[in-house]
Amino acid sequence: MNNDQIAGKWKQLKGEAKILWGKLTDDELDVAEGNRDKLAGLIQERYGKTKEQAEEEVKKFFDKV
Repeated sequence: MNNDQIAGKWKQLKGEAKILWGKLTDDELDVAEGNRDKLAGLIQERYGKTKEQAEEEVKKFFDKV
């Protein structure tokens, strides 16, 4: 799924992201708007993960959907 498709379906995907990363608020997910870098940054900050770990989680999430 490319970035345009993700942005278009973000409202639907946001629910799945909320299940995976429950510490992220709805407002934070709205700010991310399906942007991989923003989402990885939020995960890194909220969960204390390395940049590489967060990016890998986001990659797996978007590859799955």
